[in-house]
Amino acid sequence: MRIAAFGFRTLPPSAGAAGADKFALELLPRLAAKGHQVIAYNRRYRDVHVNITEYKGVKVKTFKTVRKKGFDTLLHSMKCTFHIIFRNSADVVHIQNGGNSIWALPLRLFGKKFSLARMVLTGKGTNGPGTVKCICVFSANITARFPNEVIFDNIIARRLFEEKFKKKFEFIPFGSESEPVTDDDAILKKLNLEKGEYMLFVGRFIPDKGLHYLIPGFIKSGSRKKLVLVGGSPNPSPYEQEIMQMANDQVVFAGYVYGADVTRLMKYSFCYIQPSDVEGLSPVVLSVMGLNVPLIVSDIEENQYAVRDTARTFAQGNSDSLAEEIRFAERNPDKMKELAAAAQQRALTEFNWDKVTDDHLELFRKSLKPSKH
Repeated sequence: MRIAAFGFRTLPPSAGAAGADKFALELLPRLAAKGHQVIAYNRRYRDVHVNITEYKGVKVKTFKTVRKKGFDTLLHSMKCTFHIIFRNSADVVHIQNGGNSIWALPLRLFGKKFSLARMVLTGKGTNGPGTVKCICVFSANITARFPNEVIFDNIIARRLFEEKFKKKFEFIPFGSESEPVTDDDAILKKLNLEKGEYMLFVGRFIPDKGLHYLIPGFIKSGSRKKLVLVGGSPNPSPYEQEIMQMANDQVVFAGYVYGADVTRLMKYSFCYIQPSDVEGLSPVVLSVMGLNVPLIVSDIEENQYAVRDTARTFAQGNSDSLAEEIRFAERNPDKMKELAAAAQQRALTEFNWDKVTDDHLELFRKSLKPSKH
């Protein structure tokens, strides 16, 4: 099959990367390895881009966009859509982010099969400018009606969509496996860390991720370990500046870390903390589970679905509750290791990248079959 994919930032991920980039990194090369012709559409910002034309068998095409919330995706996706149509670069189009569903109309008009993936539907997911909110509402209705297939990685969001639109949608989760890495403590030395002596967060520095609970909760816990935050952008937002001011000298802002080094940071950590207010099925949480690393997560429904009874949970938005869980983890390391082992078994059984790839290919083939009507 000829498959095009857009809706993420870059393949491989660059500074400012999110779950969509991790998903593209894992899925697209696997599709190519199975003999399919895959083209990934990267974004180029003035200050961040990946200057490549091929990655692990995936052809990479890059288009410039603007760094303006909500509109960077809109502009980039428009360019991708027109390239796919007028250069005939694919038969199946795999798109991430429900806000991109408006491009189903021209794609279907020109005979392209359209698969919309990685849908997340939340009450807090449209907190941008008024125009962006209108686009999101409009997109939700298009999403339900125009794509050949709609794939959710979040069973809660899928349930809400099914209730609203009275139809069935597909569910395919993220995978959990990370590529094996050799033992190498260079990243620890660079950040002045020791194995097992720090707690970790990896992700975007945005309010939805709950870092304004994480830092106060960690400080309140009285822990003597360090808290390492991986992420952020080259040009810190007001929110990033705010959380940096909350920190003490035990909080380490590691900046952007990618690939094997971020896997090593997960593997060597005492535990991983996910304090999110809003989340899909977090690829970072699944990766941590697969690495046999203890977890503390907020008790939002999405996190509870991912971990079930294999992690400690704290009350969403409650830094005192988080502080208590951090103290529990440090007092009960053996219990945390037992939970981590159970989480690894769940991850490798329920969330497997090879199965995720095969499930996507099955849907792509289904979409290419002639309509019965």
